[in-house]
Amino acid sequence: MSKRILIFNVNWLGDVLFSTAVIRNLRRNFREGYLACVVPSRCYAVLKDNPYLDEIIIYDEKDRHRGLLAKLRFIGYLKSKRFDTVFLLHRSASRAFICWMAGIPERIGYYTPKRGFLLTKRIAPLPQDSLHRIDYYLNIIEKAGLRVEDRFSDFFVSDNDREAAGRFLETNGVEDNDFLVGINPGGNWIPKRWPKGHWARLADMLIEKLGAKVIITGSPSDAALAGEIRLLMKGKPLAACGEINLKQFAAMAMRMDLFISADSGPLHIANSAGCKNIIAIFGPTSLKVTSPYPLKNVNIMQKEVGCVIPCYDKDCRDNRCMQAVTPEDVFRQAAEIKNKR
Repeated sequence: MSKRILIFNVNWLGDVLFSTAVIRNLRRNFREGYLACVVPSRCYAVLKDNPYLDEIIIYDEKDRHRGLLAKLRFIGYLKSKRFDTVFLLHRSASRAFICWMAGIPERIGYYTPKRGFLLTKRIAPLPQDSLHRIDYYLNIIEKAGLRVEDRFSDFFVSDNDREAAGRFLETNGVEDNDFLVGINPGGNWIPKRWPKGHWARLADMLIEKLGAKVIITGSPSDAALAGEIRLLMKGKPLAACGEINLKQFAAMAMRMDLFISADSGPLHIANSAGCKNIIAIFGPTSLKVTSPYPLKNVNIMQKEVGCVIPCYDKDCRDNRCMQAVTPEDVFRQAAEIKNKR
């Protein structure tokens, strides 16, 4: 009888992307099993089309599943699927409780005092920021006695996604021989963002000195930020915020000659999708923990400014770690990439 395996995933786009290494390695351990994964709806696109999964289950704790009845319906659904084992990548006690209520007999995850009694296999917690996120998640299945063969993230796109990305570029006058550069100014918290003025100056230099076609990428919520950057510019970049979805962005990243971003979900998606060249601007976050992997096509820009890294002060108003990387620094790296083209 084949195993029925559930992965209760984490909440953030970049972390869910890192967790795809767990999905792939679990599939190798349970080739004939049924493999499902729980994610919030905002991360659904990260796992859509993943060939290693049989099912993606949505759990929105602060939205559609916020109320007690909604949670009970969700628990009932998990119970109906008759899972044998759940791997809890998320450290919350509430998710362990949900899996216990759903009657999943084997519950595996990192031990915390609040949920230790709910786990059937307690993985010893690791010191904070001691491992890359990919290894942090893989450690759970490795300590559960399963085989881990590799450690990279996956992101899959369909032919429809490639065609939609191609139509967007063609409609906006991008030709095959253009030096196409994507810039991603957004991020899930402000201290990780590069200043708007830096983006504007860099984009103008890319257009004026390298003849680049520059596309500002991001979600619909980044459209206002993209508009502010365009107002600061002399040149006229394209804006894709809200014009393409996450899958189509990944397909477009495959076409880009260069993608420039701070530490963000799109940075890791572009890398996983196979973007030719990436410049990653790091400030408060640690390369040891969240660097793009693999690094073979990635140029990291991070400067020592006397701060302890990683820094999780989301209220930081100084932002000197990000400001220390100048537009000129990034442009020089971009020019080298263009010259090698």
